[in-house]
Amino acid sequence: MTPLFAVATDGGLDAFAGLLNAVPVAPFSLNFGSKTYRMDEITREELYRELQGNPVHPTSSQPTPQDWATAYAAAGGGAGLPVLALTISAALSGSRNAAEQARTVAPDLPVTIHDTRTISAAQAFQVHAAASAAQRGETLDTALDWVRRTHEETELYFTIETLEYLRRGGRIGRVQATLGGLLNLKPVITVDRQTAAYTNVGRARSYKGATLALAAQVTARYGEGTPLRLGLLYGSVREDADALLEAIKERHPIVWSGFAGVNPVLNVHTGPRALGVAAAPGKWAWERS
Repeated sequence: MTPLFAVATDGGLDAFAGLLNAVPVAPFSLNFGSKTYRMDEITREELYRELQGNPVHPTSSQPTPQDWATAYAAAGGGAGLPVLALTISAALSGSRNAAEQARTVAPDLPVTIHDTRTISAAQAFQVHAAASAAQRGETLDTALDWVRRTHEETELYFTIETLEYLRRGGRIGRVQATLGGLLNLKPVITVDRQTAAYTNVGRARSYKGATLALAAQVTARYGEGTPLRLGLLYGSVREDADALLEAIKERHPIVWSGFAGVNPVLNVHTGPRALGVAAAPGKWAWERS
């Protein structure tokens, strides 16, 4: 099929090899004081070394309008195709605004901007929906319908080993971080449906407990025995994702599962050891139609 549009996204994406996620990306950047890396210029292993040895805690920067314009051109410019741009939740980043500003940089290229209202593996599911529609020669309106339906049925849950990195990044207060550290609490976090921002839905007293709590959240959302698709995420410990998959398998048949390392920009805020899952029921929405 000849595509009628192209797809681009931003660095909020954690891409899965088993999904149609190989689309142009407007990258985020990492800043260690005066030293800046684009997210494709530093590996996760290099980031972990920097976090351990660099006294300066890094900050992250959203894509610039030029970054987005470059992604638009890479996606549809050569063939003159309209572009569907899927952005990380506007409640979590200013990337959506930069995507809008990029229209003035590339005024001749028709661009439709869609806020995924999520991040990471759940964003990957929406990119897959859009790219699947493009690959099949569907219209842009059909793609947006598939993307919205995918969002409606997908949940993202994650946990982290320590609250220290959220504290360093100014995303949690010092007292909260200290209290959480003293009690060894591991939060269970999701992206709120109403605000499209992070919200805490549970906590556990150990990392193993948090892994089981993630699995329990998935079952509470979809009901035991429901077949699931899973996008599993891991930080510095790949085996964490294997353990989470096994815990979910005890309660659900798995239709599809894939694994992805949390990208360096997101890992700055979670800290090295992080674990997450995007879950959705059964087949993809368009496969059920």
